[in-house]
Amino acid sequence: MSVDESAASQSEADRIDRLPAHIGIIMDGNGRWATSRGLPRLIGHREGYKTLRSVLLHANDLGIQYLTVYAFSAENWRRPEDEVDGLMQLITQAAIDELRVMHLNNVRVRVAGRLDELPHSLRNALIKGVETTAQNTGITFTLAINYGGRAEIVDAVRRIMREGTNPDEVTEETISRCLYNPDIPEPDLLIRTAGELRLSNFLLWQGAYAELYVVQKPWPEFTPEDLEAACQEYARRVRKFGAVAPRSASP
Repeated sequence: MSVDESAASQSEADRIDRLPAHIGIIMDGNGRWATSRGLPRLIGHREGYKTLRSVLLHANDLGIQYLTVYAFSAENWRRPEDEVDGLMQLITQAAIDELRVMHLNNVRVRVAGRLDELPHSLRNALIKGVETTAQNTGITFTLAINYGGRAEIVDAVRRIMREGTNPDEVTEETISRCLYNPDIPEPDLLIRTAGELRLSNFLLWQGAYAELYVVQKPWPEFTPEDLEAACQEYARRVRKFGAVAPRSASP
């Protein structure tokens, strides 16, 4: 990034009064974007990958600390076999190709999901990315792959049971400690593209009090400017966490 581009990004960040520390994104609409143009669905996923790259790097420049994206859900295995195979190959190649870019930009890569069910080549590429960038201090980028919010809670409960914890001693903190990435804070903002109004089993436990922001455009059309608009909307909201808003807060 040039000096001018870096300064411009800082200027944008300065205009956002309160950045969310952690943003989760449901990257929806790739296949529909392609279909509406008479293209194979996999082309939409390829365009979505390009979008993710630009949005991630812009989030890093803005100073957002954590970005978690829904890359492949545990339910996505139900899609046509050729689409699933193509997605696995696309994510594998992206994990390999983008590692240098992630490392040079100080991005720390993490993953969430049942990795043992993924193809060996993809799992190995993801593990290498995590290990290579483990000491980076920029944005923490988590790829939720073969991920489901319910499955994560099930896996947490199984871990608690294996540890022999007394049922009467199980608290919300106990469950949070046993989630996939317990050191990552809960998301402040959840963005969903393509106009759908549902969570689709994404970060169900962690997103209990996240602010929701839905855009109509499909993920391949999402831009860094859209990310800034979401952050600006977040800054205007009053987060109450079940309590009453302070008198000084905006309605």
